[in-house]
Amino acid sequence: MKYQAYEEYKGSGVEWLGSIPVSWHALSIKRISEIFNGATPKSGEKAYWDGDVSWVTPADLGKTTSPFISSGARSITIEGFDSCGTSLVPVGTILLSSRAPIGTLGIAANDLCTNQGCKSLVVDKMFYSKYLYYVLLSSTKQLNLLGRGTTFLELSSDELGGYKIGFPPKGEQQKITNFLDHETAKIDTLIEKQQQLIKLLKEKRQAVISHAVTKGLNPNAPMRDSGVEWLGEVPEHWKVVPIKRVCEVKDGTHDTPQYVDKSEHSYPLITSKDFEGNAVSFDNAKYISQDDHLEVIKRSNTEIGDVLMSMIGGNIGKALIVRDTAEFSIKNVALFKTVDCESLAQYILFYLQSGLLDVQISLLSRGGAQGFLSLGDLRNLVFFKLPENELKAIVVELRKRAIKFDNLIVKAELAIKIIQERRTALISAAVTGKIDVRNWQALHA
Repeated sequence: MKYQAYEEYKGSGVEWLGSIPVSWHALSIKRISEIFNGATPKSGEKAYWDGDVSWVTPADLGKTTSPFISSGARSITIEGFDSCGTSLVPVGTILLSSRAPIGTLGIAANDLCTNQGCKSLVVDKMFYSKYLYYVLLSSTKQLNLLGRGTTFLELSSDELGGYKIGFPPKGEQQKITNFLDHETAKIDTLIEKQQQLIKLLKEKRQAVISHAVTKGLNPNAPMRDSGVEWLGEVPEHWKVVPIKRVCEVKDGTHDTPQYVDKSEHSYPLITSKDFEGNAVSFDNAKYISQDDHLEVIKRSNTEIGDVLMSMIGGNIGKALIVRDTAEFSIKNVALFKTVDCESLAQYILFYLQSGLLDVQISLLSRGGAQGFLSLGDLRNLVFFKLPENELKAIVVELRKRAIKFDNLIVKAELAIKIIQERRTALISAAVTGKIDVRNWQALHA
């Protein structure tokens, strides 16, 4: 849809804002709202926590497409509230994360307070609160430029208060807000459909992999009971064995060696955080001394062609095949020694993507949280021995099938990116006066 511009503009006096419609004013945030800081009660004091006062942190913001938030992951008691000096703010207050990442937003759905990582903007009644929300949503880049700090960026109340934005008359603020509510809801629906498509593609991809890894490629192959209740039947000529019978399984250190500066005498200590897609990334890796490195590789000598897998935390099962020639150590990472067999490495990688690991983790956890897989657990994962030529054929076929799903997923992710860029551009155009939506009306079928 093509939107019209305003008939007449004037200079705003604000570099990033540029020209604004003649009926608009460039106002600093402190002119239109009162800014309140948050705080955190003492963490070790049980009497301060899990009470009836809603308490929000930056991590609670931006979780859903809805901007409204009524509570955070934790709450505090009246005693906790009184102890720390945070501020209780009313419904409609704009909540802004003021520590990296600066600019994540929410709107209070009820009275609540925040920690020190948020600023709360209580908007004057002369202005429309939701309009300010949209303005700030389009201001993330500018707000981050105002952040200060060496350890992490932080936006001060003074910097935020002095930030100037374009404001039309209140009635026009509401029209712009109604327009953006309507249009962004349509865009969000498109994004949600693409996200659902990605979810379905990933589920189908996993199902295809799981079937091939556990049943093979021949639909007419004679089958037998695997002897494992959750696994069911497998090809008659396959052997069901612990994975330690197929390859050597090791793990890296679980200690934290002293970190050192990067140099020709230090080595990267890789964790699953350094897994980027299908490769190890050294960009943000921490380094350890040569002596510590030599100790680690006594138990886990990683080589090109080996499979690495996260064995702790929310990334359990995240895996890749080592392709980099750089020498490194591993921490909280499992190592499947497949250096001499590319087909086996690929088969193990597909196995870890098939859902079979998730089933076994669930059984090991017995209904509780399983935040760690021991080396013993890993060595006893249910696996298969099958003829080498059949294993290779499965890998070749799964590569063909998986890449089709991967390409469709990439296309859907690209579509989401393009749609999100359009959403951002539309909001920015509306709240800076580049388009005139005063006569806009929602079309009803």
